[in-house]
Order: sequence, then C-alpha cells, then structure tokens
Amino acid sequence: MDDLARDGHIDLDDAIFTLPPEGLGSAQSALGRTRLRTFITLRWLAVAGQTAAVLFVAFGLGFDMPLALCLSIIAASAWLNVFLSFAFQSQRLTRGWEATLQLAFDTVQLAALIAATGGLSNPFLLLLVAPVTVAALSLSSFRASLIALLALVLAALMPLIHLPLPWGVANSSIALPPLFQLGQFAALAVGVVFFALSAARVSQDEARLVRALDAAGVVMAREQRLSALGAMSAMTTHELGTPLATIHLVAKELQADLDPEDPRAEDIILIAEQADRCRAILATIREAREATDIVHARIPLDALVAEAAAPFKGLGVDLTVRAEPAEDGTPRAPTLKRSPEVLHALGAFIENAVSFADTRVNVVATWTADQIMVTISDDGPGFAAEVLPKLGEPYVSQRGEAHLGGGDMGLGFFIAKTLIERTGGRIATRNRTPPKKGAVVQTLWPLGILQAPDLD
Repeated sequence: MDDLARDGHIDLDDAIFTLPPEGLGSAQSALGRTRLRTFITLRWLAVAGQTAAVLFVAFGLGFDMPLALCLSIIAASAWLNVFLSFAFQSQRLTRGWEATLQLAFDTVQLAALIAATGGLSNPFLLLLVAPVTVAALSLSSFRASLIALLALVLAALMPLIHLPLPWGVANSSIALPPLFQLGQFAALAVGVVFFALSAARVSQDEARLVRALDAAGVVMAREQRLSALGAMSAMTTHELGTPLATIHLVAKELQADLDPEDPRAEDIILIAEQADRCRAILATIREAREATDIVHARIPLDALVAEAAAPFKGLGVDLTVRAEPAEDGTPRAPTLKRSPEVLHALGAFIENAVSFADTRVNVVATWTADQIMVTISDDGPGFAAEVLPKLGEPYVSQRGEAHLGGGDMGLGFFIAKTLIERTGGRIATRNRTPPKKGAVVQTLWPLGILQAPDLD
C-alpha cells in the first residue's frame, strides 16, 4: 500500500487526470461554450479536405500550383491542433476569447490558402463563410462580428496579394476580368452577412428558449416542493407516533413504581405530561391532514379557480370568479386531481390580467361532458398587434402602450403556457371584439386528463 493510502490523504495535485472546473450551474451557463475537442475535430476535417483538394488539383488534374506553399499553410493548422491536443485537455470548455482566437486563425489560414491559389478567382472562395458561421453559432454577437469583418478584410486584400489561379499548362495562368472578381467578392460578402445573421438568430432563439425552460424548471421544482409538504407532514406524524407512545408508556410505568415523595417523581410526571402533549399535537395534525387530504389530492374545479385567483383580490381591480356548466355539462363542478402546474399557470394568467386591467377581470370556468375551459378576460388595452402573433415565445413582454409599467407578458406567460401544455392542455389568446376592449386568455383540457378518480 502506498504512502498516500496509508496517510489517508490524497492531494488534488497527485491525481492522474484532473477535470477542469467549468462553472456550469444551469443551462444558461452552458450557452456560448464550445468544447476544445469540437474545434480540434473541425480543424482536422478542414486539414483533410484541404489536403485532398490540393493533391487532387496538383496530381489528379495536373495543374501547375505552388504545392509546397499550400501544404505548408495546411500544415500550420495541423501543428496548431497538435499543440492544443498536448497543451490542454480536449474536453474543456473554451472561453470566448479562446474560441475567437482559434476561429480567427482558421479564417486567416483559409484566406492564405485561397490567396495562394488564385485569390478572388478561386471558386473555393466561399469556404470563408465556414468559420464565420461557426463563430455566429458559438460566440457572442460582438466576437462573431469581428470574425466576419476579418474574413471580409482578408477577401478585400486578395486582389493586391495573391498568386495566379492554377491552370493545366505550366507557366500559364488565367486572368479573370476585374468585374468577375468584384462579383466574387460581392457574393462572398452577401454569403458572410447572410450566414452570420442566420446562424446568430438561430443561436439566439435557442439560447432564449434554454433560459426560459431553465426558469420554468425552477418554478416547477418550487411548486412541487410546496405540494409535497402535506405528504411530508403526514409521514412525520406517523413516524413520530410510535416513539412518543413508547416514551409515554415508560414514563407511566416509572411513575407507578416511584414513591410520590421521591424527588424524581415530579420529573417523571412532567415527561409523561409532555409526551401526552406531543401525542395530542400529532393527533391534531393527523386529523387536520385527514380532513384536508381530499383538498390536497382532489379539488372541485370551482375551488381550484378560486384558489388560483385568491392572491390577486383586493389589488384595486374588481376580480370576479365564477364556475358554470356548459350545455351538456353536469350541474355539479367536476372534481379534479390537484395540480401545482395548473394552479401556478392560472395564477400567472390572472396576475397578468389584473396588472393590465383598467377596472375589471373576469375568470370563468366552464365544463362539458368531455372538456374543461377556463377563460380569463380583462378590460385593459388588449394585446398589441405586434405582440399577439408572438405570444408564447420567451421574453415577449409588451401588451400595449397604455400599460407599459404594469404586468409582464414575457417569461411568466411562457412558463404558464409550458405548464399548461405539460398537463395536456391547450391555450388560446385574442382581443375582445370591439367596441369592447381588453384581452382574453383561454385554457382548455380534456376532462379525463385532470379529473380525479371516484372514491369507493
């Protein structure tokens, strides 16, 4: 057994392979981070492709070209990969400036190879779009713009610094008209701008969605913890009942065996009394739990909607809640399984309605033989025309100019919509028909999804 094992102490520096700290605390913290091995793998693919293309042109087509110079430029990428593989752990996440430098090198290397084989006359000029697209997907907008600008600057310098386009006859070259080369540069510029903007937009949408889902997960975890408190209280009363009964029994037996004049008798009596008191407290909790178990596990639709709306009454807006059957609905409101997701989502919609309303918010729950609908309407300005088509997307947060300071139809609306969909429901939004004003949010579930089973 080695000294470390005998001493019972192992230093981090003695580890064979130490994993680098990456600072990933949430999905948000992973955005914009790319592993080093991803860059290394892409660069090896580029080296293989460039080498194959150069060798095919030189030997397959027999074109006259600066083979040694081209292979030297390609070798620079290969040596960078070798250095990175030995200097750093390949699974580490690169920082923004590290990724920027690597992509800047790839852009310069590719531009040098194109300049050595014809410059703007080379049909492979559009390959300069590749590092720009990778930058737009993996870097911030500012750093990606730097890579795009670098690619355009290098392309603009090629008419001044380039070797002739390789051709099949030795010591001969093709001189393409300047207008054609200008067209090549214009095509590259359009491609760089288009692919950079497209990739950046896709990356930003994905990032926003990841952040929103991360926040939705946090909200859902909190709601589930609150919902679990009732079950925990029942388990606690059950588990504590047995030891308290034992303490009470032993205290009674000791009290019976001791002489009343014994100085210890008073303490034994106190122990028995306190044990009795604890048992009474647990019995009260257990009875309350049993009495409210139906409320925690099963809740009528009208009670569920009333509970969701309760925190927002008395906030300066007339909040009306009612439940009524539809044409083929039963006279009595259906009993549902208690759902923290549904409560949180309805509460979020009601809160937004109260925030934007002028004087009144109506919450109406209706049911039929096979579905449940909850309609939330207000008399505020309604959804703005530019916002209405985007509702449900993360961070869409402006209902109308008249209520810029009230409410938030952004991330909270997205989380509520996500929770509704997770419970099997659907959501619809619209503005009230003029001359009425205000917004309407409707949620719809199949009755069988939320309905609680009958108690035998």
